[in-house]
Amino acid sequence: MKRGIPMAWHGLNRMVTGWLVMLIVTFASPSINAEPVNADAGPTLLVMGDSLSAAYGIEREEGWVNLLAERLAGDAHVINASISGETTSGGLQRFSEIIGQRQPDIVLIELGGNDGLRGLSPNQMQANLASMIEQSQDAGSQVLLLGIDIPPNYGQAYRDAFTGVFYSLAEEYDVPLVPFLLEDVALNDALMQSDGIHPTADAQPIILDNVWPALEPLIEPLVKRQLETTHQTAVQ
Repeated sequence: MKRGIPMAWHGLNRMVTGWLVMLIVTFASPSINAEPVNADAGPTLLVMGDSLSAAYGIEREEGWVNLLAERLAGDAHVINASISGETTSGGLQRFSEIIGQRQPDIVLIELGGNDGLRGLSPNQMQANLASMIEQSQDAGSQVLLLGIDIPPNYGQAYRDAFTGVFYSLAEEYDVPLVPFLLEDVALNDALMQSDGIHPTADAQPIILDNVWPALEPLIEPLVKRQLETTHQTAVQ
């Protein structure tokens, strides 16, 4: 996989104070917006993320994860286990129970931003994400890794190490990667909330469009297989 560091955060020094808001968002129990999994309802997708996937500051139904669920309505089942303020460590602590209960076909991991904002070790972040990827693959789930970047004032060496984690994991575990979730969003003031961190409701379709090209190839064969199974059952 070709490696290149996303450049979209260049010129965002003015946002640094706002970025710290993400660190003080109150931790809350995850609101997993899902009905009981039905084996006949198609493949199940699990989203493990932070505020960027938890629709922070907007109505939850406006968030990109809910828009994904609407796009896949009738074809797949989407579970959103994202929590505002979540780190890779917090996600890892919750992960085993969630994946055991939900048994997803595809896991979308959108974590790491809060690790970066706290200046936590990229090596530890990588270990946490690697564990979630390994658990997913051991459970027979496919993984899609959703990357993020941090403001330039953290220093180029730290930024390179931070963003490099996502590329390294994608290559090591042979999983698809969306290099920068907020591509075409982060530098557009009209698409960012007043805190300078979180995307507006208008930005959510763009975020989904950033995710979809990497996600669609994972979903399509599962949906096709489910339709074939349903058809065979119907004609018996």
